[in-house]
Amino acid sequence: MAYIRKDVSTLTAGERRRFVNALLEIKRKGEYDEFVRTHIDHYVSDGDGGLRTAHMAPSFLPWHRRFLLDLEEALRRVDSSVTLPYWDWTRDRTLNSAPWTKDLLGGNGRPSDRQVTTGPFAYASGDWTITENVTDGEFLTRDLGRAAAPIDLPAKSDVDRALQDPVYDTEPWDSTVARGFRNKLEGWGSGSGSAAWRNHNRVHRWVGGIMLGGASVNDPVFWLHHAFVDLLWTRWQSRHAEHRYLPAEPPGPRSRQYRRVVARHEKLAPWDVTPDRLEDVSGTYRYA
Repeated sequence: MAYIRKDVSTLTAGERRRFVNALLEIKRKGEYDEFVRTHIDHYVSDGDGGLRTAHMAPSFLPWHRRFLLDLEEALRRVDSSVTLPYWDWTRDRTLNSAPWTKDLLGGNGRPSDRQVTTGPFAYASGDWTITENVTDGEFLTRDLGRAAAPIDLPAKSDVDRALQDPVYDTEPWDSTVARGFRNKLEGWGSGSGSAAWRNHNRVHRWVGGIMLGGASVNDPVFWLHHAFVDLLWTRWQSRHAEHRYLPAEPPGPRSRQYRRVVARHEKLAPWDVTPDRLEDVSGTYRYA
């Protein structure tokens, strides 16, 4: 029977507490840091050689769907009542709304060093020391809204623009494509400055701090953000039911994307699963 993923703003006090406690427990056991390492290892860009699975590629959405399921399975081994909530950043857009409350993820970082000092994931609590990182920092950092160069969270109109595109993805299957739902949602835009960051990418920039790079999983908001991104994929699938994940076949030897992107029936590293098997998850979970 499918379980429910809820909007984080609707969680009861008990549901918030159980979700936080499950996160802290898998961190205590060392499981959480394995997720951070996996994301760092697969943080590959257009300019890097080899296969791209997690970012700047068609498999951005199924890769993170499988990643979220792995985290959710770990949480549910601790407490079977827990599911991943999602953060609808088109509606909850202030620094005082969920998930930035003391009983959930805590608030913004302090001005001096962006260290998060409130909530259960504050460094001073002793329960959330950063051990897997691309820098030497040991504490969680945030810069909500980017104080030095303010930006806004994506609006509903930004999401609607992505949802309206009936094509899943197009050649050259990377960060430069202007058509296709995947990149409009992932958010690699043209130009410079804040205009170049859209939807998913802009949220990472808005949160700032450790959410800016490959070690972004160290901030638990990563999961709530990507759960909403996954929800948006389900909405696109419902709206454009006749369209599927692309490419259906791998690019040929003459393509500059040869062996660099995952086709519909190819295995999605690091798992033994293909994108087509991740297109329908209605038997596992649904969104409230």
